[in-house]
Amino acid sequence: MTRPAKRITSTDVARAAGVSQTTVSFVLNDKPGHSIPEATRLRILQVARELDYRPHASARALAAGRSDVVLLSVPDLPIGGGISRFVEELAAALADQGLTLVTHLAGAHGRPLADVCAAVNASAVIGFTSFDDDTVQALYRAGADTVLPTRIPQAAAANPVGRLQAEHLIARGHRRLGYAMPAHPGLREMAEGRLEGAAGACAGAGVDPPVALGVGLEGADAVAAVQEWGSRFVTAVCAFNDETAFAVLTGMREQGLSAPEDLAVIGVDDIPTARHAAPPLTTVAFDMHEAGRGRAQMIVDSLKGRETGHTAPHEEWKVVSRFSA
Repeated sequence: MTRPAKRITSTDVARAAGVSQTTVSFVLNDKPGHSIPEATRLRILQVARELDYRPHASARALAAGRSDVVLLSVPDLPIGGGISRFVEELAAALADQGLTLVTHLAGAHGRPLADVCAAVNASAVIGFTSFDDDTVQALYRAGADTVLPTRIPQAAAANPVGRLQAEHLIARGHRRLGYAMPAHPGLREMAEGRLEGAAGACAGAGVDPPVALGVGLEGADAVAAVQEWGSRFVTAVCAFNDETAFAVLTGMREQGLSAPEDLAVIGVDDIPTARHAAPPLTTVAFDMHEAGRGRAQMIVDSLKGRETGHTAPHEEWKVVSRFSA
């Protein structure tokens, strides 16, 4: 069995380039104020590439004054399409700023967040919801330079999302709405905010509040919910998110019903599969790319000591109209 190659160090680079380790450190860490000949600098960089040298995280952090790791605390929630896209966009935006995103799943019942922060030497920690004061202090003691209790877009705009859903359906003539609540208890608070927004839109239009029913992703309760909505003359349903909307559509198909003729359905998030649903799903969404960039900029500003206010940038939610509603 071939023994794995050892890690290449700055000492190996210095030896191969025929210079001192100090000179290599100045070049690889791009330290100003040192008159190193350009030819020497280029030779060191070339040797580092040829040896496939990668700086050790702790050494890089020491040279920069902080690490390049941002720790994202993910609560005990189903990781659906909307959250996944947000994390992907945030990771990409941070990478453009020279930062690396590491996620910690709180629902995994593993190490405490502060322990993980210390283990990965995170400079910044952000959460999907606000941290309590004890957690914030523990994170600072663990070495974090900044802690941002920023809320994810879905949570921050729970009420406007539900309002947009209901307004879209009411504008199309529906006077009796339903609301498909998610089954997971971790989503309850966000779902209730969206339901409140939908109820507000109904009140403004002079119609009854939505008939809220729980709809999981297994299918049986979706069939029961569709039957209950039918018995109560509901003609359109606001679903908590696109996955819940898919479950409603499945429950309808099992009863020989179709959207929007028998029951209109609108989701939230505009996940990639929404346009391929049968029929293509009408949904509410915003620009995930801009949301990721905005939050990455908040982190960078905070690490550089700029005032951010710890508030999320504005998101322009809009209805993506297709054929289900």
